[in-house]
Amino acid sequence: MPDQSTVKKARRDARQGKSASTQAGEFVHDEIRKIRRGEHGARNTKQAIAIGLSEARRAGVKVPAKKGRTSGATRRKARQDSAASKRRGPVSRKRSRATLQALRREPRSSASKRALSRQARQAARRRSPGDRSRAARKAALTRRHRMAA
Repeated sequence: MPDQSTVKKARRDARQGKSASTQAGEFVHDEIRKIRRGEHGARNTKQAIAIGLSEARRAGVKVPAKKGRTSGATRRKARQDSAASKRRGPVSRKRSRATLQALRREPRSSASKRALSRQARQAARRRSPGDRSRAARKAALTRRHRMAA
């Protein structure tokens, strides 16, 4: 369950016209913070990021699953999370508790500075030079736009 402050930050990002991935980043950041505080763990950094993205989708952030490199199971989970954001029903207490218990048994090192750095470098290596160039251009444009405001 994401903190209300996280949901508020994501909504503020949405109002400011920031991208879905920026809004979802708030949830991922919150997840990393929870692991570092010792509330629970994660098998690896990718799992920690996936939990954050899942929470973001359930909170209504329209972040799609990546088209090319994603398994069918991940895309199905993304659709399921997006659908869950539209309905507000009772949450299974047993299932929630079981999930949290399982996560508490996982290691905390997956949110260490070193693990996150390794994950970021791997993700960057998978992107093409054109991809990286486009991202840098977009960042420069939004930076210029922010300075003008």
